[in-house]
Parts: sequence; C-alpha cells; structure tokens
Amino acid sequence: MSFPLLTVTAAVPAVGAILTAAVPAARRTAAKWLALFVSLATLVLAGIVFARFEPGGERYQLTESYAWIKDFGVRYELGVDGIGVALIALTALLIPFVILAGWHDADPLETSSKRWRPTQGFFALILMVEAMVILSFEATDVFLFYILFEAMLIPMYFLIGGFGDRAHAGSDENAAAQRSYAAVKFLLYNLVGGLIMLAAVIGLYVVAGNFSLTEIAGARADGSLEIATSTERWLFLGFFFAFAVKAPLWPLHTWLPNAMGEATAPVAVLITAVVDKVGTFAMLRFCLGLFPEASKWATPAIVVLALISIVYGALVAVGQRDIKRLVAYASISHFGFIILGIFAMTSQAQSGATLYMVNHGISTAALMLVAGFLISRRGSRLIADYGGVQKVAPVLAGTFLIGGLATLSLPGLAPFVSEFLVLVGTYARYPVAGVIATTGIVLAALYTLVLYQRTMTGPVKEEVRKLPDLRPRELAVVVPLIAVLIFLGVFPKPLTDVVNPAVRHTMSDVQQKDPQPEVEAAK
Repeated sequence: MSFPLLTVTAAVPAVGAILTAAVPAARRTAAKWLALFVSLATLVLAGIVFARFEPGGERYQLTESYAWIKDFGVRYELGVDGIGVALIALTALLIPFVILAGWHDADPLETSSKRWRPTQGFFALILMVEAMVILSFEATDVFLFYILFEAMLIPMYFLIGGFGDRAHAGSDENAAAQRSYAAVKFLLYNLVGGLIMLAAVIGLYVVAGNFSLTEIAGARADGSLEIATSTERWLFLGFFFAFAVKAPLWPLHTWLPNAMGEATAPVAVLITAVVDKVGTFAMLRFCLGLFPEASKWATPAIVVLALISIVYGALVAVGQRDIKRLVAYASISHFGFIILGIFAMTSQAQSGATLYMVNHGISTAALMLVAGFLISRRGSRLIADYGGVQKVAPVLAGTFLIGGLATLSLPGLAPFVSEFLVLVGTYARYPVAGVIATTGIVLAALYTLVLYQRTMTGPVKEEVRKLPDLRPRELAVVVPLIAVLIFLGVFPKPLTDVVNPAVRHTMSDVQQKDPQPEVEAAK
C-alpha cells in the first residue's frame, strides 16, 4: 500500500487541533506555538503534494480508496486534480498567517470576566477548519464531501459567535448580540443549502447506485449511465444552490457581510479566503463534472447572477462606512468574477477562475489582516474614525495600499492575471457579459482608492496620532503575502502549469471547445 499522503495532510491539522485543545488553560502561549508548528507542518505536507502532482499525468492522482459504509456504497475515496492541488496549497499557506495574525485575539480580557476567551479553543477550531477544508478538496466520494461540507460549519459557527471582533461599537451585550446574530445567520443559510444538497445527493445515489465521483462521471462519459434531462436538472440545482450559498452568489450572499464584520480579522480571512472557496471549487468538480448538460442549460441564468454579484457587490462596497464590511462586499464582487469564469465555459475563463480563487485568497488575506492590525490599534472599524495614518505609521499604510491595489487587480500583482483571463475568456463566448463585467474593475478602483484616501491620507486625526507602526510579528504576516502577490503577478506559470490540464478535463466533461476568433478574409 502506498503512503496515504492526502490523508496525512488532512490528519495533521486535525490531530493538532485535538492536542491544542488539550493544552492546560494556564499554558496559552504553548498552545499558540503548538498550533503554529502544526500549521507549518501541514504547509510542508501540502508542498509535497504539490511537488508530487504531475500536471501531464492522470486526472486524479495520489488516490486513496477504502470501504467505509459498504451497505450504502460509501467509500473513503480521495484524489486530487490540478485545481484541488492549487487550493490545498492556498489553504495550507494562509493558515500559519491566520494564526500569527490572531496571536492575541483570543487572550482573556482583564476588563470583563464575561468575555473570557479560551485561547486553546480558538486555535484548535482554526486547525479543525483547515483539516476539513483540505479533505474536502481531496474527496472524490460525493457523500464524504457532503459530510465535510456540512461539518466545517460547526467550528466556523463558534469562531464567529464565540470569538468576535473586539472593535465593536457599543456595549459588551450589544456586541455579543451582533456576534450571535451573525453566527446564527451564517449557520442557517449554509444549513439550508446543505439540506437541499443532501436531497440531491440521495437522488444521485438512486439514479447512479453509488457515490463515487470518478465512477459516475466515467459511466456518464461512456454512455453506460443515462440520467433523464429533468432529473439531471433537479439534481444540478440541488448541488448548485448549496455551493452558491457557500460561494456566496447574489442573492444568497447576505450572511457574508455580517459574518466578516463581526468576526476577528483572521477569522474573516478564514471565511472568505479559505472556506468559501469550497463552494466555487465544488461547482467545477461536481456541478460540471456530474451534470454537464444541466450545467449548460443553467449557464445563461448563472451568468446573469454572476454579473449582478460583480456590479452589486462593488457598488455597495463604494458606500460602506465599515472597513471590514467593505472588504466583504468587495469579496462578493470577486466571487462573481470567479463564478462567471467557471460558467463562461472557455479554457481561458476557467483557468482564470481557478487562479482567481488562489489570488483572491492571498490578496484578501493581505488587505484584511492589515486592516485588522489597524482596527486593533484604534479600536474602531469605521472609516470616518481614521485619517492621516500614513504620516504616523508609514509601513502599515504602505502594506495596506499594496493589499488594496491587489484587490483592484493592478497589473504586476497576482489578481490581475486571473481577472484578465476571466474577462478575455468570457468575452470570447459572451461579449456583452464580458463588457458588463469590466464595470467591476472601475468600481473596484473607486472603493479601494477612496478607502485609502479617507483612512491613510489627509490631516492626522488626534485619535490616530500615537498609533504604532507594524511590529515584527505583524510584518512576518504581511511581507510574505505581499511577496507571493508580486511573484504570482509577474510569474504565474507554476500555477497555470498545474491548473490548465485540469481545466481541459473539465471542458471535456461539458463537451465544450473554445470559440474560434472570427477573422475576415484578406481581400
């Protein structure tokens, strides 16, 4: 039996979560260092997975398959394609920075015993989320994926509701109520989506007789499994609805601003840069892979919803007064680009969408974590409470600017490559949609530069006059993220080499070819 590398990569953070939670209450610092060590070990394992993956090889590699629930045909079945490998690397890369950035976010507050925070629990929950997300990117059994898809909601619920943002305006009771509301809304939205998906999972088993993604997709490709058109469309809608909630796609997005606004900055990064990527990843792997005809049938409506997400998210971001909610609405706009790229059904757009998942995760992490450092210093999330920060904390302001420029997809930074590919690929098949989507770029420049102008430039407000600049621990979080943004912006080849073969497989699943450019014959 070959070494179960995929299982070990997911098991290390899971075991680390248990060990971190078991650290005695008085040893908070030891728990932090243990969690950081475990996350770095997971990063090394993810690097090995990335290195061992052969882009020109089999579609699913490093596969594992074991009987789990024999009577129902459920197997513990794992395998990674290029898209899964890229997202596993993203997850493993971000978690150490999330832990470093949240180093003091769960420390007990001396001013109020009511808000005592179990530090060990905070870091254990982060590691547990990492384990479930990595395993969801590896799962090729539909039922196993569903279990992970739902189970990750539990630690996220406690991270949002139990460890909320300390920079909340108002009383402790009001802050607790807002956190509770955000956590419950997050849980209910995603549970409803998950329950609808469960019905679709059961329906898939009824028509296919098993839960194996590879077996079902193979049987559909060779014609040995035929699903009635109406049945396929209903099953597709059940899966897509759950993934659209997780993504989140308009109009199923409303839980995200509340969750990101009330969570700590590191947990907000965990939500939008890591957990939400499961939704867009699953659209590629399960919606297009299992239901190709239904995917093409639903494409016009999904393209319209994606365009609404792009424009609506950006417009609402322009009018935000809260820094974290602005980043949340910007993410809704960016997820619209990702979903548009997936359903444009061209290789350029789907490659761009996959790269966008990775690049959005890194750029949002950089911007949100620097914003979190700023908010923790001033104790306010309101844009109006800042001004002139660049004069008292130039390094903080400079890193904030780079994170913002990455968010608006400035050429030379990683998101530009992915956004450009999405727009070019979309325009090739849907020219009108491609043109409308470009308005998101203009609006992104507006909300990003206005945010920087209002917080970092102008006269120095008295309340920010004594703000310290970034400390060594905070620099250790921000500088590597910026370095990755620049590297992938200049040289994205390491990712595109891995992603492009997987995209070709997905295009083959839906039996689509890239539109050929129309060239007028020379006279």
